[in-house]
Amino acid sequence: MHGQGDGGGASNLPESMPVTTDDEIREKYLERAIRELNQLTRELQSCPHCPRGNLMPVLGSGHPQADVFMIKYQPRPSEVEEGVAFYGRAGGALMKSLKRLQIDPLAVYGTLCVKCPVSDPTLADPACVERIVEELAIVQPKIVVVMGEEALHVVNDLDIPLARELEQVPGAIQHLTPSVDALYVPNIDEALDEEGAKRAFWRAFKVLGDWYADLPPY
Repeated sequence: MHGQGDGGGASNLPESMPVTTDDEIREKYLERAIRELNQLTRELQSCPHCPRGNLMPVLGSGHPQADVFMIKYQPRPSEVEEGVAFYGRAGGALMKSLKRLQIDPLAVYGTLCVKCPVSDPTLADPACVERIVEELAIVQPKIVVVMGEEALHVVNDLDIPLARELEQVPGAIQHLTPSVDALYVPNIDEALDEEGAKRAFWRAFKVLGDWYADLPPY
């Protein structure tokens, strides 16, 4: 029996905690990624280390939480003019390739090793180049597509946690970290005009289509 005034303890039970859905969690992660990329953009734009004069750095573009992270070494004139990585012919060729492989462009983020439009890419400040590690940490991709030998050397020199050295084997899926794959392909900028170079790029790049098709639907 309950004593007088004892309501059985029901009034002392805590109220039920609000339930957070998977969509809400994903939305919060996306909002955080956008904030962090915006902060990185501001820092790159105000960076005094590279001798780029009045020109702005060429920034990454794409989804802030993309599955596919594409990286090439340095910008071309069209990218410098717009301030956006993969703008121009390379971007157009990539869009056609992604469409052919049935890869959603919204699942892709592209950036550069050397973001500042310096006359000689070797003049870029090493600390600026190393900020790719921050981009990777923000985007958290499932695969990194490394375009060209110079970009490969940069990626292998980065201090990426748990990273393994990538080999220069076009079209082979490798493990960059335990949770991130990697695919090495030729530099797309050098594969736009010569037919043999186009075929070599496509042979390696099309492997991404099979990898993407095998992604779990979550």
